[in-house]
Amino acid sequence: MKKLILRIIWALVFSVLLGNTHDLIAQGTGVQGHYANVNGLHMYYEIHGNGMPLVLIPGGGSTIESTYGRVLPVLAKNFQVIAVELQAHGHTPDIDRPLSFEQDADDVAALLKLVKIDKADIMGFSNGGTTALQIAIRHPDLINKLVLLSTTFKRSGLPPGFFEGFKNASMEKMLPQALKDAYLKANPDPKGLQRMFNRDVARMTSFKDIDDELIKAIKAPALVVNGDTDVVRPEHALELFHLLPHAKLAIIPGGHGEYIGEIMSTNKDSKIPLLVTAMIEEFLME
Repeated sequence: MKKLILRIIWALVFSVLLGNTHDLIAQGTGVQGHYANVNGLHMYYEIHGNGMPLVLIPGGGSTIESTYGRVLPVLAKNFQVIAVELQAHGHTPDIDRPLSFEQDADDVAALLKLVKIDKADIMGFSNGGTTALQIAIRHPDLINKLVLLSTTFKRSGLPPGFFEGFKNASMEKMLPQALKDAYLKANPDPKGLQRMFNRDVARMTSFKDIDDELIKAIKAPALVVNGDTDVVRPEHALELFHLLPHAKLAIIPGGHGEYIGEIMSTNKDSKIPLLVTAMIEEFLME
């Protein structure tokens, strides 16, 4: 039976695998990363910690560090975190095929098979949350639990005029400097940065609603998290919560990703990301 968790939080609390992977030291971080060849993609991923596998999928235009840099070290204390960068994002180069949430889902599934992980918790933020939904739809046997952060499954989940804003889009006007810097830290290639932006714009312009019946068919327990002033409308998060058969919901004060300390967060010292991380851990360990 569903439990509705509406937590408005104001208190402050505290390589080699089958010949298809190889390792590197991630640019500027000292973290040992890996590459795997999946579906023709030279895909970058990192593994942190030990325990039940937890896959982290960053948002559009983002890297592992820019989305999850604040919370990943905390999660790695209790989980084996497998953090990925999808096609054209961060360390992972672009290839000659369209970018889609469905293809991203298949790439993550192929990576998990390659590294011999049969079942994992999947957490995605923003576009990464949409990819997580597609993994649950297309590869349900891989899913233990879902954490869906600021996740869109219908065009109506975003503000009026959002999609029209992609017409004649330019990277200079639309992509925040912090995300540009994060990409170039991972991959110092300005042409690659432009390709990522072009891929993301094309994907969002062609985004189609996910059918309600596909959402209703997801059997994995899910935690839906959204900011109360998020670009993804809180009402949309509530709709997703109602459609998922085994879901919990948390609406947190703040904007897009502020509750996990995403790089665009205005309050870098906020304790809310630590509280939200504790809530996620509690859900995953139930």
